Amino acid sequence: MTESILRVCRACDRYTMKSACPACGAPTRTPHPARYDASDRYGEYRRRLLEAAGPAGGR
Repeated sequence: MTESILRVCRACDRYTMKSACPACGAPTRTPHPARYDASDRYGEYRRRLLEAAGPAGGR
């Protein structure tokens, strides 16, 4: 599967196609969630971490 071209900056919520945000210089990430996998061995731990982070999901 190919990687997404669209990326988003977590610091300023701007969309770009670059690996670093042109506005603030922070690293960018893909805006799409990970693909669902029923055999995800670490899903339980990830859900616990998100629950502990609060309603905003750690943002």
